[in-house]
Amino acid sequence: MTSSTTFQTHPVNVLSVPTEQKMIQNGISTWCSLVISGYTANAQDQGIFVTLDGTHGAGFDSLLNRLRQICEEKGISFTSDPTSNYLKPEQDLRAEMARYLTDNRAFGYKATDVLPGQYFQSGSREALNSRVSGYDNGKGIYVLYGPGASMLADREPDLRFFADFSRENQQRCHAQGMGSFGFGRSEDQVETYKNCLFLEWPVWETYRRSWLDYYAGRPDVEAFYMDLNCSEEPKWLRPSSLKELLRQTGRQPFRVKPFFAPGIWGGQYLKELCGLPEEWPNCAWSFEPIAPENTLLLGIQDTILEVPFTLLMEAAPTDILGVRNVELFGSYFPIRFDYLDTMQGGRLSLQVHPRQDYVETHFNEHMTQQESYYIMKNAPGAKVYLGLKVGVTGKDLLEAVENAHRHQDPLEVSSYVNEYDSSVGDLYLIPPGTVHCSGKDNLVLEISSTTWWFTFKIYDYLRLDKDGRPRPMNPEHARHNINDAMDTSAAAQGLIARPRLISRQGESTEELLGHREDLLFQVHRLTLYGPWTSETNGEFIMLNLVEGVRVRLIPLDGQGRVFEWGYAESFIIPASVGPYRLENLSGTPCTLIAARVNPDWEHPLLPTPQAADVEASHGFL
Repeated sequence: MTSSTTFQTHPVNVLSVPTEQKMIQNGISTWCSLVISGYTANAQDQGIFVTLDGTHGAGFDSLLNRLRQICEEKGISFTSDPTSNYLKPEQDLRAEMARYLTDNRAFGYKATDVLPGQYFQSGSREALNSRVSGYDNGKGIYVLYGPGASMLADREPDLRFFADFSRENQQRCHAQGMGSFGFGRSEDQVETYKNCLFLEWPVWETYRRSWLDYYAGRPDVEAFYMDLNCSEEPKWLRPSSLKELLRQTGRQPFRVKPFFAPGIWGGQYLKELCGLPEEWPNCAWSFEPIAPENTLLLGIQDTILEVPFTLLMEAAPTDILGVRNVELFGSYFPIRFDYLDTMQGGRLSLQVHPRQDYVETHFNEHMTQQESYYIMKNAPGAKVYLGLKVGVTGKDLLEAVENAHRHQDPLEVSSYVNEYDSSVGDLYLIPPGTVHCSGKDNLVLEISSTTWWFTFKIYDYLRLDKDGRPRPMNPEHARHNINDAMDTSAAAQGLIARPRLISRQGESTEELLGHREDLLFQVHRLTLYGPWTSETNGEFIMLNLVEGVRVRLIPLDGQGRVFEWGYAESFIIPASVGPYRLENLSGTPCTLIAARVNPDWEHPLLPTPQAADVEASHGFL
C-alpha cells in the first residue's frame, strides 16, 4: 500500500560522526573476512575460538553458512556449535520455571531472580571446553553461537560478537512457529509472548546489558555488537563505539521506529496513513514509543544501525530523563504513546487495569498501567466507555458478563458502563481500576505509563480472536481491581478532561489538558499559529502532532540538530536539550500534544532489581 501522507515508518536519527572515523563494518563477506583473518594471524599456529552470542531468533545461519563455504574453499576445518546443544530438556525447564510461566495463558510472574546459567545443563562449560581444546590441535575455526555463548565459554575467545534482534522481529518469528528460548515450537502466540515477557526478556536482555557494559570497558579485546535485524546485511561495531553513539543520541531530539500490529478490532485509518501492507486485514496498534518494544534507527555516515530503545536508556538515562526522573524511574522510560485504531473496525474489549500493589504482588512488575485516551479522529456516532454507571458495582458487571457467556447472549455494555459520544480533542483519564474501552470508529492516541500487557479483559462481545480461539478473559483478576468509585460521578468530576489555558505567545496557546494526582503523566496541548519558545526544565518531553502537516524543532543552544516531523508522528525531547523553539510549517494552525512526568508525582517506581550481575555470576570473560 502506498501512503497518502509523509508519515515515516522508518525514521532515521542522524548522528554527526567525522567521515574519517569508520565506526561500523557491514556485510556477510566482510564479517567472514574478519574471522578468517583472525585465523590466519594466529601466532600460535592453532585453531581459533569465536563466540557469536546474541538474541534468540537472530539469523546466525546466514553468517555461518557463508563462513562454512569459505572455509571449505580454503581447506580450513570449521565447526559451528549451537548453545541449544547445552540446554536442559524442555520439560525440565518448564518444571523449573513454572513459577514464572504459570498455567495462565496470558499472565506470568516476572523472572528477576533467574540467571541465564539456569537454562543450561550441569557440566556444560566443561563439555564445551573439552570440545574446543580438542579442536585447537586441528588448526581450524570453532564458532559457539546462540544465546549464552559468552557465558558458556570456559576460555578466552579470540573473537566475540553479540548479534542483536528486535522484539518486533522475534514476534514475527513467533507467528511462524518459533517459541521462546528453550521452549520448542510456538503453538499459541499469546502464550509465547507471555513466556518472553515474563521470563526470556527479563533474563536475556539483562544478560545483553551486562555483555555490553563489560566489553565497553575492555578496548583490549576483539569484541563487537552486531545488528542482525537484517540477516543478509549484518552491521557491527565495538561496544565502546556503540555507547558513544547512544550518548550522542540522548542529547538530541529523537524518534523511535513505530511498531505496528493488526488485531481483531483493528481499523483501516492507520493502515492507509502509514502505508502498511495490503495483505494486513487492519492495523489495531501503533507503538511510538513503548520503550521495551521499539527500536531506534541511527544514521551513522552511510549506514543505518537498528538498536533497542532500552540500550539508549541504559547508556544515557540522565541526559534523556533528567535527574528527578532517574530518581523516580531509574533507566526505565516511564511514558508511552500508542495508537488504537478502530476506524471502520470494532470495539476494544471492556477492560480494567490493576492497582499498583496488585501488579507488584501478582506479577512482580514495578509499574501498573495508567492510561488516557485522546481522540485524534472519529466518525459520527463513535463512543467511549468510561466508568461504571451509578449504582452498578464491579460484582454486578462480572455477574452479567458471566451470564452472557453462559447463555451466549450478548451483553448490552451501556447498561452497566457510561457511554459517551467522542469528539476530536477530547481526553479521557483512566486511572487503574476504571472500567473502560474505546468504541468503534475512533483513532485514539493513548498516553499512558509504560506497560501495556496488564489489561484485564472483562467482556469481548462473544467474538473469536484471529486464531479462531476465544480471546482470554480475566474475570478473577478484574474482580480484585475494579474500583466501584470510578463511576458516573467520578467521570464527570475528573475523568473527562477540562482544558485550562496556562500560557500564550501571540495567538498561540498552551493548555493543561490532563492532570490527576493518581497519574504519573501530565498532558498539555499546544495550538500553534506561529513559533513557540519553551524549555525542558531538566525533564524529557514527548510531542505528537495531532493536527497539522509539519512542525520544526530548533534547539536554542546552537549545538543541537534541527528536527522536523509530520502529522501523527511522535518525538522525544531529552531533558538535556534545554531551551528550544517550535515552528509551525503547516500553513494553517497546528496542534501538538505534549506529555511529561507529572510534576507532583513523588512515588519511585524503580525496576525490580535483576538477578546477580551476569559477569560476577558467570565469569563469562
